[in-house]
Amino acid sequence: MSSKDPENNHKGLVFNIQKFSLHDGPGIRTTVFMKGCSLACKWCSNPESMNRNQEIMTYDIRCIGCKKCVEACPIGAIIFTERGREIGWNKCDNCLECARVCPAKAIECTGQYMTVDEVAKKVEDDRTFYKNSNGGMTISGGEALVQSKFIRELLKKCRGKGIHTALDTTGNASWEEIERVLEHVDLVLVDIKHTDTEMHKKGTGVGNEIILENVEKIAARVRTWIRIPLIPDYNDSESNIKKVAGFASDIGAEKISVLPYHELGSSKYPKLGRVYPMDGTTPPTEEAVERVRKIIESYGLKVEIGR
Repeated sequence: MSSKDPENNHKGLVFNIQKFSLHDGPGIRTTVFMKGCSLACKWCSNPESMNRNQEIMTYDIRCIGCKKCVEACPIGAIIFTERGREIGWNKCDNCLECARVCPAKAIECTGQYMTVDEVAKKVEDDRTFYKNSNGGMTISGGEALVQSKFIRELLKKCRGKGIHTALDTTGNASWEEIERVLEHVDLVLVDIKHTDTEMHKKGTGVGNEIILENVEKIAARVRTWIRIPLIPDYNDSESNIKKVAGFASDIGAEKISVLPYHELGSSKYPKLGRVYPMDGTTPPTEEAVERVRKIIESYGLKVEIGR
């Protein structure tokens, strides 16, 4: 069945369900990562979350050279040379046939279509941990609001069972979609990537006007935590950090989580046939992170340094 088959439309496309998460809200949580995003952040550590459809991801070290993928590919996008298996990424249409036949899992399909009940069952399995730690479920992405109908039903179901619910979002969606989802959310975690709209567009592909408007509205209705992905030479200037802190203070955000840039997701890009846009960028120093912490704290806000 094709990843774009209409029979899948009533399900949600999930690319990971991470249990025992400690960084996506209070307590021990299960974070459900939805596939698809409305932004294209250059530093994204989960590039497999960007595409709104299933796609292949390669693991060359696992390849046993059986060539079943070559036989299965209907358009001849896979060949073997003296260097091993090679994929013509520009030719590949993500039919997923190669992933289905690979016995060594050297080619895998990213993203699984699941029903609300299937996801909720996995979330409920850890109810004891939520109760003992005041944790719960967080829905993240990508941008989970790309699949707003599905996540609304999932949030409604889990919250109806007494599970604390959180939404981790970029805020880049229509207010109508966000408002319907907020009915079933206890906490929102939202990124402020840059306060200047042109710089925001440079780093993410879109401006920030709608995002900032939405964040104000969200904070007026639901507990809100702000997140800053701290990217060297992009949004780490004193002026930008002060603007974010001032904005967070004005809307009554409970705290700001600073998420220093890291390179952990860079190895995923070639596995998806892509080039890592941030090659050569180094993580911020401890001194730089501490400087940011002090600026934010000067606005009377609680600061958390995340992963």
